[in-house]
Amino acid sequence: MLDSTSTILELLRSGDATAREVTEQALRAIGATQPSINAYTHVAYDAALNAAEAVDRDRKAGRPLPPLAGLPVAIKDVLCTADMPTTCSSNMLRNFTPPYDATIVANLKRAGAIVIGKTNMDEFAMGASTETSAMGLTRNPWDEDRTPGGSSGGAAAAVASGTVPLSIGTDTGGSIRQPAAFCGITGLKPTYGRCSRLGLVAFASSLDQAGPLGWSVEDVAIGLQAMAGYDPADSTSVDQEVPDLQSAVATDNLQGVRIGVLRDSIDQEGVAPSVRKAVSDAEKVFTDLGAEIVEVSLRHSPYWVPTYYVIAPCEASSNLSRFDGAHYGHRQSAQDADGAVDESLAKAEPLEAMYRASRAAGFGSEVKRRIMVGTYALSAGYYDAYYNQALKVRRLIRGDYDTAFESVDLLLGPVTPSPAFGLGENIDDPIAMYLCDLFTVGANLAGVPALSLPAGVDDEGLPVGIQLQAPVMQEAKLIAAGAGFQSKTEYHRLRPSGFIVS
Repeated sequence: MLDSTSTILELLRSGDATAREVTEQALRAIGATQPSINAYTHVAYDAALNAAEAVDRDRKAGRPLPPLAGLPVAIKDVLCTADMPTTCSSNMLRNFTPPYDATIVANLKRAGAIVIGKTNMDEFAMGASTETSAMGLTRNPWDEDRTPGGSSGGAAAAVASGTVPLSIGTDTGGSIRQPAAFCGITGLKPTYGRCSRLGLVAFASSLDQAGPLGWSVEDVAIGLQAMAGYDPADSTSVDQEVPDLQSAVATDNLQGVRIGVLRDSIDQEGVAPSVRKAVSDAEKVFTDLGAEIVEVSLRHSPYWVPTYYVIAPCEASSNLSRFDGAHYGHRQSAQDADGAVDESLAKAEPLEAMYRASRAAGFGSEVKRRIMVGTYALSAGYYDAYYNQALKVRRLIRGDYDTAFESVDLLLGPVTPSPAFGLGENIDDPIAMYLCDLFTVGANLAGVPALSLPAGVDDEGLPVGIQLQAPVMQEAKLIAAGAGFQSKTEYHRLRPSGFIVS
């Protein structure tokens, strides 16, 4: 079982393990877990071994090596990779291999990471359980009858099942943090613009942001350090130097730090007792570290979910319009094998019939639902009532965060209302599924960074997470506070089999 990023890097640097040995171990772990967990959509066996051997040759020759040399990393299947498919777990892109690497992928490779494969996800990142994937659902390593979360469920399960020490997911409304909480690992959504979006297949362009998942805060700090940075080819990338994030891990003193507890979130109906306890226990830990705990209310938080579920589908409707079978994506003839035309398409012009047949065959039901919601909200007569109004509320939400951060350094609250729910439990209830985002979408709407930390287990032994949020571009504050928390707790050392790694 591959464990923490920092441990593996130390083994590689000391010569106690070769890059090939570590890569082979990762590939064996994938082979052992893939039939049951299904965390991957593609595994780059030969390419990974070749890259590992190149690292070993350079190390043996005494050549300077980049910081992540030999570290196996998994990439969510929504980020472009030139040497392997990028499917977004959709039939629409099942056979698509991009001509280039996403900037984030290129940055990781430049840092010496070995891309071991692509991880499963909800189709086009639309979901909270990794059950909408056209490549089959992913299971939670802690309980295979439960979801690993979504949409980055494969990325979280890949770490939790011991196949890689670090994976890269994306977060549009909680898709890094919720799977991290469900799988008992650490996940960081950076500030919008901290990491390049070039090569990230867009779901909602003003909300999407890629980030790292690993066992510990130290792991995600190492990952973010390598993947972040200004990209002049991405107009949403912020031209600001990435600070030394790994140095922030060394703290175990939060003297003078003010943490605002989102009591309104914790006290909501439907929040599991184990989640409430995790946040309450975390308050005590942060107090012992020297932090001052105060209560904070974000006035417009009841509007987070409805605002998000107007803006995100609208942007999805626009972004996914390119996948029509002509410009991009799967092409489906309006005729069947015998030449007959579907009755619903019989009166359509040939081009329109091809578009409709291609999109009907290429997209799954959840993607179709969100496209239709977004198209409706953007249509004539409804744009001002829905999309434009949602943008106004979004500005108020950002204002709430700005006001809160005038008096506190961080915000503390839950990640999810409950631990991981059962597979199939919410798949036919879109509203129940959307409410999984209750505590996470605010950070995306405001563009602030947020960190999910393992912080307890429930009566069934399932992981429970807590969430910290910080002002824009203040990931170092999150990392310092999260590392302090993990210096006093053992939850990030728990593994699905129940043992603790020293």
